[in-house]
Amino acid sequence: MSCSGETVESNNEIIQITPKITSQLKKAKYGVSDHSTVELCHWTKKSFKGEGDCYKMKFYGITTHRCMEFSPAGMYCENRCVYCWRPMEFYNSMQMPPDKVATPEEIVTNLMEERRKLIMGHYGDPRQDRKKLDESLLPSHYAISLSGEPTMYPQLPQLIKYLKTFPETKSIFLVTNGQEPDMIQRLQDEDALPTQLYLSTNAPDEETFQKINKPRYSDAWKRWNTSLEMLSKLNTRTVLRITLIKDYNTGEELIPKFAQMFKRANVHFIETKSYMHVGRSTNRLEYSNTLEMPEVRHFADQIVKQSEIYSVMDESSVSRIVVLQNQNRIIDRWIAAHANAT
Repeated sequence: MSCSGETVESNNEIIQITPKITSQLKKAKYGVSDHSTVELCHWTKKSFKGEGDCYKMKFYGITTHRCMEFSPAGMYCENRCVYCWRPMEFYNSMQMPPDKVATPEEIVTNLMEERRKLIMGHYGDPRQDRKKLDESLLPSHYAISLSGEPTMYPQLPQLIKYLKTFPETKSIFLVTNGQEPDMIQRLQDEDALPTQLYLSTNAPDEETFQKINKPRYSDAWKRWNTSLEMLSKLNTRTVLRITLIKDYNTGEELIPKFAQMFKRANVHFIETKSYMHVGRSTNRLEYSNTLEMPEVRHFADQIVKQSEIYSVMDESSVSRIVVLQNQNRIIDRWIAAHANAT
Protein backbone atom coordinates (compact mmCIF):
# COMPACT_ATOMS: atom_id res chain seq x y z
CA MET A 1 0.00 0.00 0.00
CA SER A 2 1.13 3.54 -0.67
CA CYS A 3 2.67 5.53 2.14
CA SER A 4 0.78 8.55 0.87
CA GLY A 5 -2.49 6.95 1.96
CA GLU A 6 -3.89 6.32 5.39
CA THR A 7 -2.29 2.91 5.72
CA VAL A 8 1.16 1.52 4.97
CA GLU A 9 2.77 -1.88 5.12
CA SER A 10 5.11 -2.75 7.93
CA ASN A 11 7.81 -5.39 7.68
CA ASN A 12 5.32 -8.13 8.49
CA GLU A 13 2.88 -6.61 5.96
CA ILE A 14 0.13 -5.91 8.51
CA ILE A 15 -1.62 -2.73 7.43
CA GLN A 16 -0.83 0.22 9.66
CA ILE A 17 -2.24 3.64 10.45
CA THR A 18 0.47 6.08 9.34
CA PRO A 19 2.76 7.58 12.00
CA LYS A 20 1.42 11.09 11.30
CA ILE A 21 -2.19 10.07 11.85
CA THR A 22 -1.25 7.85 14.80
CA SER A 23 0.36 10.89 16.41
CA GLN A 24 -2.82 12.92 15.93
CA LEU A 25 -4.97 10.13 17.31
CA LYS A 26 -2.78 9.74 20.39
CA LYS A 27 -3.02 13.48 21.04
CA ALA A 28 -6.77 12.94 21.03
CA LYS A 29 -6.28 10.18 23.67
CA TYR A 30 -6.74 7.20 21.37
CA GLY A 31 -4.70 4.04 21.71
CA VAL A 32 -3.50 2.67 18.36
CA SER A 33 -2.24 -0.75 17.28
CA ASP A 34 -1.72 -1.56 13.60
CA HIS A 35 -5.14 -0.76 12.06
CA SER A 36 -7.07 -0.86 15.36
CA THR A 37 -8.02 1.83 17.86
CA VAL A 38 -9.22 2.06 21.46
CA GLU A 39 -10.38 4.92 23.63
CA LEU A 40 -11.72 5.72 27.10
CA CYS A 41 -15.07 7.29 26.33
CA HIS A 42 -16.45 10.39 28.02
CA TRP A 43 -18.73 8.33 30.27
CA THR A 44 -16.00 5.90 31.34
CA LYS A 45 -13.92 8.83 32.58
CA LYS A 46 -16.93 10.36 34.36
CA SER A 47 -17.65 7.00 35.99
CA PHE A 48 -14.10 6.90 37.39
CA LYS A 49 -14.96 10.07 39.32
CA GLY A 50 -18.45 8.98 40.34
CA GLU A 51 -20.05 11.59 38.09
CA GLY A 52 -22.51 9.33 36.30
CA ASP A 53 -22.75 6.37 33.96
CA CYS A 54 -23.44 5.78 30.28
CA TYR A 55 -27.06 5.30 29.24
CA LYS A 56 -26.16 1.68 28.40
CA MET A 57 -25.93 1.17 32.16
CA LYS A 58 -29.39 2.63 32.72
CA PHE A 59 -30.98 0.85 29.77
CA TYR A 60 -29.28 -2.57 29.77
CA GLY A 61 -27.15 -2.89 32.91
CA ILE A 62 -23.73 -2.45 31.25
CA THR A 63 -21.09 -1.51 33.83
CA THR A 64 -19.61 1.72 32.43
CA HIS A 65 -16.13 1.59 33.93
CA ARG A 66 -15.60 -2.01 32.76
CA CYS A 67 -16.56 -1.27 29.16
CA MET A 68 -13.83 -1.37 26.50
CA GLU A 69 -14.74 0.59 23.38
CA PHE A 70 -12.57 -0.26 20.40
CA SER A 71 -12.50 -0.85 16.66
CA PRO A 72 -10.56 -3.38 14.59
CA ALA A 73 -10.96 -1.03 11.60
CA GLY A 74 -10.03 2.31 13.09
CA MET A 75 -9.57 4.25 9.86
CA TYR A 76 -11.82 2.31 7.49
CA CYS A 77 -15.40 3.19 6.62
CA GLU A 78 -17.63 3.06 3.55
CA ASN A 79 -19.61 6.18 4.53
CA ARG A 80 -18.81 9.82 5.28
CA CYS A 81 -21.75 10.60 7.57
CA VAL A 82 -22.30 14.31 8.19
CA TYR A 83 -22.87 13.73 11.93
CA CYS A 84 -19.78 11.58 12.54
CA TRP A 85 -17.62 13.04 15.29
CA ARG A 86 -14.74 10.66 14.62
CA PRO A 87 -11.72 11.60 12.44
CA MET A 88 -13.24 10.31 9.20
CA GLU A 89 -11.24 12.84 7.19
CA PHE A 90 -8.40 10.34 7.53
CA TYR A 91 -10.40 7.52 5.92
CA ASN A 92 -9.35 6.85 2.34
CA SER A 93 -9.25 3.08 1.96
CA MET A 94 -12.21 0.80 1.25
CA GLN A 95 -10.54 -2.57 1.73
CA MET A 96 -8.81 -4.57 4.45
CA PRO A 97 -7.02 -7.43 2.65
CA PRO A 98 -7.52 -10.62 4.71
CA ASP A 99 -3.83 -11.54 4.43
CA LYS A 100 -2.68 -8.15 5.75
CA VAL A 101 -4.69 -7.73 8.96
CA ALA A 102 -3.70 -8.40 12.55
CA THR A 103 -5.22 -11.47 14.22
CA PRO A 104 -7.91 -11.09 16.89
CA GLU A 105 -5.39 -12.18 19.52
CA GLU A 106 -2.92 -9.49 18.43
CA ILE A 107 -5.59 -6.81 18.33
CA VAL A 108 -7.01 -7.58 21.76
CA THR A 109 -3.62 -8.02 23.45
CA ASN A 110 -2.20 -4.80 22.02
CA LEU A 111 -5.31 -2.70 22.56
CA MET A 112 -5.65 -3.96 26.14
CA GLU A 113 -2.14 -2.63 26.76
CA GLU A 114 -2.96 0.67 25.05
CA ARG A 115 -6.10 0.96 27.15
CA ARG A 116 -4.14 0.15 30.32
CA LYS A 117 -1.80 3.06 29.54
CA LEU A 118 -4.78 5.39 29.15
CA ILE A 119 -6.20 4.22 32.49
CA MET A 120 -2.87 4.58 34.30
CA GLY A 121 -2.98 8.32 33.70
CA HIS A 122 -6.01 8.56 35.99
CA TYR A 123 -4.41 7.02 39.08
CA GLY A 124 -2.65 10.26 39.99
CA ASP A 125 -5.93 12.17 40.33
CA PRO A 126 -7.28 11.99 43.91
CA ARG A 127 -10.83 12.49 42.59
CA GLN A 128 -10.77 9.08 40.93
CA ASP A 129 -12.30 5.96 42.48
CA ARG A 130 -9.30 3.65 42.77
CA LYS A 131 -11.48 0.53 43.09
CA LYS A 132 -13.18 1.39 39.79
CA LEU A 133 -9.83 2.03 38.15
CA ASP A 134 -8.57 -1.36 39.29
CA GLU A 135 -11.72 -3.09 38.04
CA SER A 136 -11.61 -1.25 34.72
CA LEU A 137 -8.32 -2.93 33.82
CA LEU A 138 -10.27 -6.15 33.27
CA PRO A 139 -13.22 -5.39 30.96
CA SER A 140 -16.50 -7.25 31.25
CA HIS A 141 -18.13 -5.52 28.28
CA TYR A 142 -16.81 -4.82 24.79
CA ALA A 143 -18.30 -2.15 22.53
CA ILE A 144 -17.01 -2.76 19.02
CA SER A 145 -17.70 0.64 17.54
CA LEU A 146 -15.48 3.68 18.10
CA SER A 147 -14.01 4.90 14.77
CA GLY A 148 -14.35 3.21 11.39
CA GLU A 149 -16.67 0.35 10.40
CA PRO A 150 -15.87 -2.89 12.27
CA THR A 151 -17.63 -5.18 9.78
CA MET A 152 -14.89 -4.35 7.26
CA TYR A 153 -12.44 -6.33 9.40
CA PRO A 154 -12.33 -9.76 7.69
CA GLN A 155 -11.71 -11.71 10.91
CA LEU A 156 -14.61 -10.18 12.85
CA PRO A 157 -16.30 -13.55 13.59
CA GLN A 158 -13.05 -14.88 15.05
CA LEU A 159 -12.62 -11.67 17.06
CA ILE A 160 -16.06 -11.92 18.67
CA LYS A 161 -15.62 -15.62 19.41
CA TYR A 162 -12.22 -14.88 20.96
CA LEU A 163 -13.71 -12.23 23.25
CA LYS A 164 -16.37 -14.71 24.36
CA THR A 165 -13.66 -17.10 25.61
CA PHE A 166 -12.69 -14.69 28.41
CA PRO A 167 -14.40 -15.71 31.67
CA GLU A 168 -14.94 -12.03 32.60
CA THR A 169 -16.84 -11.23 29.41
CA LYS A 170 -20.53 -10.55 30.08
CA SER A 171 -21.53 -8.88 26.83
CA ILE A 172 -20.34 -7.68 23.44
CA PHE A 173 -22.04 -4.89 21.49
CA LEU A 174 -21.38 -4.41 17.78
CA VAL A 175 -22.38 -1.25 15.90
CA THR A 176 -22.57 -1.39 12.11
CA ASN A 177 -23.58 0.97 9.33
CA GLY A 178 -25.09 -1.96 7.41
CA GLN A 179 -22.82 -1.70 4.37
CA GLU A 180 -21.45 -5.24 4.76
CA PRO A 181 -24.51 -7.53 4.95
CA ASP A 182 -22.36 -10.50 3.94
CA MET A 183 -20.36 -10.07 7.16
CA ILE A 184 -23.55 -9.98 9.21
CA GLN A 185 -24.53 -13.25 7.55
CA ARG A 186 -21.11 -14.68 8.37
CA LEU A 187 -21.58 -13.78 12.03
CA GLN A 188 -24.83 -15.75 12.01
CA ASP A 189 -23.44 -18.70 10.06
CA GLU A 190 -20.28 -18.97 12.16
CA ASP A 191 -22.10 -18.70 15.51
CA ALA A 192 -20.29 -15.44 16.20
CA LEU A 193 -23.10 -12.95 16.75
CA PRO A 194 -22.51 -10.32 19.44
CA THR A 195 -24.77 -10.06 22.47
CA GLN A 196 -26.40 -7.01 20.93
CA LEU A 197 -26.20 -5.86 17.30
CA TYR A 198 -26.83 -2.21 16.43
CA LEU A 199 -27.69 -0.96 12.96
CA SER A 200 -27.15 2.78 12.47
CA THR A 201 -30.44 4.07 11.08
CA ASN A 202 -30.66 7.67 9.97
CA ALA A 203 -32.99 7.74 6.98
CA PRO A 204 -36.32 6.20 5.90
CA ASP A 205 -35.72 6.79 2.19
CA GLU A 206 -32.82 6.83 -0.24
CA GLU A 207 -32.73 10.60 -0.73
CA THR A 208 -32.32 11.25 3.00
CA PHE A 209 -29.88 8.34 3.26
CA GLN A 210 -27.60 9.83 0.61
CA LYS A 211 -27.78 13.29 2.18
CA ILE A 212 -26.81 12.11 5.68
CA ASN A 213 -24.55 9.09 5.13
CA LYS A 214 -22.74 10.21 1.98
CA PRO A 215 -21.90 6.59 1.07
CA ARG A 216 -19.00 5.54 -1.11
CA TYR A 217 -20.74 2.44 -2.52
CA SER A 218 -23.09 3.05 -5.46
CA ASP A 219 -25.48 0.37 -4.12
CA ALA A 220 -25.28 1.58 -0.50
CA TRP A 221 -29.05 1.90 -0.01
CA LYS A 222 -29.58 -1.66 -1.23
CA ARG A 223 -26.80 -2.94 1.02
CA TRP A 224 -28.31 -1.17 4.02
CA ASN A 225 -31.80 -2.53 3.36
CA THR A 226 -30.40 -6.04 3.04
CA SER A 227 -28.90 -5.64 6.52
CA LEU A 228 -32.17 -4.23 7.84
CA GLU A 229 -34.15 -7.21 6.57
CA MET A 230 -31.77 -9.60 8.32
CA LEU A 231 -32.36 -8.21 11.80
CA SER A 232 -35.69 -9.88 12.44
CA LYS A 233 -34.14 -13.30 11.83
CA LEU A 234 -30.87 -13.03 13.75
CA ASN A 235 -30.53 -15.06 16.93
CA THR A 236 -29.36 -12.19 19.08
CA ARG A 237 -30.58 -8.91 20.54
CA THR A 238 -31.08 -6.28 17.83
CA VAL A 239 -31.26 -2.49 17.96
CA LEU A 240 -31.85 0.33 15.50
CA ARG A 241 -29.90 3.41 16.56
CA ILE A 242 -31.27 6.63 15.08
CA THR A 243 -29.29 9.86 15.13
CA LEU A 244 -31.84 12.64 14.83
CA ILE A 245 -30.49 15.72 13.03
CA LYS A 246 -32.72 18.77 12.84
CA ASP A 247 -33.36 19.87 9.23
CA TYR A 248 -32.10 16.50 7.94
CA ASN A 249 -34.32 13.66 9.16
CA THR A 250 -36.79 15.06 11.70
CA GLY A 251 -39.55 16.32 9.40
CA GLU A 252 -43.05 15.20 10.34
CA GLU A 253 -43.52 13.81 6.83
CA LEU A 254 -40.71 11.30 7.43
CA ILE A 255 -42.15 9.79 10.61
CA PRO A 256 -44.66 7.45 8.86
CA LYS A 257 -41.82 6.15 6.67
CA PHE A 258 -39.66 5.54 9.73
CA ALA A 259 -42.54 3.76 11.48
CA GLN A 260 -43.06 1.39 8.54
CA MET A 261 -39.33 0.70 8.35
CA PHE A 262 -39.21 -0.14 12.06
CA LYS A 263 -42.08 -2.59 11.73
CA ARG A 264 -40.25 -4.27 8.86
CA ALA A 265 -37.04 -4.61 10.89
CA ASN A 266 -38.92 -5.90 13.97
CA VAL A 267 -35.90 -5.29 16.21
CA HIS A 268 -36.01 -5.64 19.98
CA PHE A 269 -35.12 -2.00 20.72
CA ILE A 270 -34.97 1.37 18.98
CA GLU A 271 -32.71 4.08 20.35
CA THR A 272 -33.76 7.55 19.19
CA LYS A 273 -30.99 9.99 20.01
CA SER A 274 -30.29 13.59 19.16
CA TYR A 275 -27.22 14.53 17.17
CA MET A 276 -24.67 16.11 19.52
CA HIS A 277 -22.52 18.99 18.29
CA VAL A 278 -19.13 17.57 19.26
CA GLY A 279 -15.84 16.47 17.72
CA ARG A 280 -15.27 16.58 13.97
CA SER A 281 -19.00 16.91 13.24
CA THR A 282 -18.76 20.59 14.19
CA ASN A 283 -16.98 21.13 10.87
CA ARG A 284 -20.07 19.95 8.98
CA LEU A 285 -23.12 20.73 11.13
CA GLU A 286 -24.29 23.54 13.39
CA TYR A 287 -25.37 23.48 17.02
CA SER A 288 -28.84 24.32 15.73
CA ASN A 289 -28.99 20.82 14.22
CA THR A 290 -29.20 19.43 17.78
CA LEU A 291 -32.61 18.51 19.21
CA GLU A 292 -33.83 19.39 22.67
CA MET A 293 -35.11 16.53 24.81
CA PRO A 294 -38.81 17.37 24.28
CA GLU A 295 -38.22 17.13 20.53
CA VAL A 296 -36.64 13.68 20.91
CA ARG A 297 -39.60 12.61 23.04
CA HIS A 298 -42.01 13.88 20.38
CA PHE A 299 -40.31 11.84 17.66
CA ALA A 300 -40.31 8.73 19.88
CA ASP A 301 -43.97 9.21 20.83
CA GLN A 302 -44.97 9.50 17.18
CA ILE A 303 -43.10 6.30 16.37
CA VAL A 304 -44.94 4.55 19.20
CA LYS A 305 -48.31 5.69 17.84
CA GLN A 306 -47.63 4.98 14.19
CA SER A 307 -45.69 1.72 14.50
CA GLU A 308 -48.25 0.22 16.90
CA ILE A 309 -45.72 -2.35 18.15
CA TYR A 310 -43.23 -0.22 20.11
CA SER A 311 -43.55 1.42 23.52
CA VAL A 312 -41.28 3.78 25.44
CA MET A 313 -38.97 1.76 27.69
CA ASP A 314 -36.72 4.43 29.19
CA GLU A 315 -34.89 7.67 28.49
CA SER A 316 -31.77 9.63 29.41
CA SER A 317 -32.16 13.40 29.34
CA VAL A 318 -28.45 14.11 29.69
CA SER A 319 -27.76 12.04 26.55
CA ARG A 320 -30.98 13.21 24.82
CA ILE A 321 -32.09 9.68 24.04
CA VAL A 322 -35.33 7.70 24.30
CA VAL A 323 -35.32 3.91 23.92
CA LEU A 324 -38.33 2.00 22.62
CA GLN A 325 -39.09 -1.69 23.14
CA ASN A 326 -40.83 -4.07 20.77
CA GLN A 327 -44.03 -5.38 22.38
CA ASN A 328 -44.36 -8.18 19.84
CA ARG A 329 -40.84 -9.47 20.45
CA ILE A 330 -40.27 -9.03 24.17
CA ILE A 331 -36.89 -9.74 25.69
CA ASP A 332 -35.49 -8.83 29.10
CA ARG A 333 -33.80 -5.44 28.84
CA TRP A 334 -31.16 -6.50 31.37
CA ILE A 335 -28.22 -8.37 29.85
CA ALA A 336 -26.96 -11.61 31.38
CA ALA A 337 -23.66 -13.24 30.44
CA HIS A 338 -23.61 -14.33 26.78
CA ALA A 339 -27.34 -13.69 26.46
CA ASN A 340 -29.05 -14.65 23.24
CA ALA A 341 -32.40 -13.54 21.93
CA THR A 342 -35.14 -15.45 20.19
